[in-house]
Amino acid sequence: MNSTSSIFANVNNILVLNGTNFKKWKEHVIIVLGCIDLDYALREDRPSDLTSVSIVEQRSIMEKWERSNRMSLMIMKHSIPEAIRGAIPEETRAKAFLDQIANRFAANEKVETNTILSKLVSMRYKWKENIREHIMEMSNLVTRLKALKLELSEDILMHLVLISLLTQFSPFKISYNTQKEKWTLNELIAQCVQKEERLKQEKIESAHLASTSHGFGTNKKRKRDNKGKQTAVSGTSK
Repeated sequence: MNSTSSIFANVNNILVLNGTNFKKWKEHVIIVLGCIDLDYALREDRPSDLTSVSIVEQRSIMEKWERSNRMSLMIMKHSIPEAIRGAIPEETRAKAFLDQIANRFAANEKVETNTILSKLVSMRYKWKENIREHIMEMSNLVTRLKALKLELSEDILMHLVLISLLTQFSPFKISYNTQKEKWTLNELIAQCVQKEERLKQEKIESAHLASTSHGFGTNKKRKRDNKGKQTAVSGTSK
């Protein structure tokens, strides 16, 4: 595959920008431009204007920046629908153009932050779930908030995890809160998994015991009923 074909293939892999995917779109753009070595204008400011005394190296840097800037603008605009592109002020520099788009979608990021945070603090573990997956989902939400410039410490995440657990985990939570040493998130996950397995096993054993006790009581009642019937039959025969 030649360089031109490679560029087209990469460009076509960029998401089309819409009202909800700006963050992912930006990631795709930066990755693609980096892979095809056209991200120079996004990383570096425009060099000073050339003069008659500019050396070859300065001219080479300017040429590299201008090509990167021109191609970056074309590639970004290619993945933006006309309805959105028309609402963005025209820019001649790729970096400024990307900043303009980011400003347009800043309000959407606030809404996304609020949505993710609300989901995080309201999450509750349910028996049918896998507790490891439950905690990892909460951790993923914290990572997404960090990308939105709202950083929560691991300690806060761990307390939110404990709050999300069922009342059956109360002794476990008391034990965690009263000990001096702090656990890492991985240690908390390991301890929660062990506790989950014990609680589920106890639940199975309790259900089995209840079933056995019920069966024993039923058999005992049946024997009493049968004995009463036998006595009644004997009295009648006399």
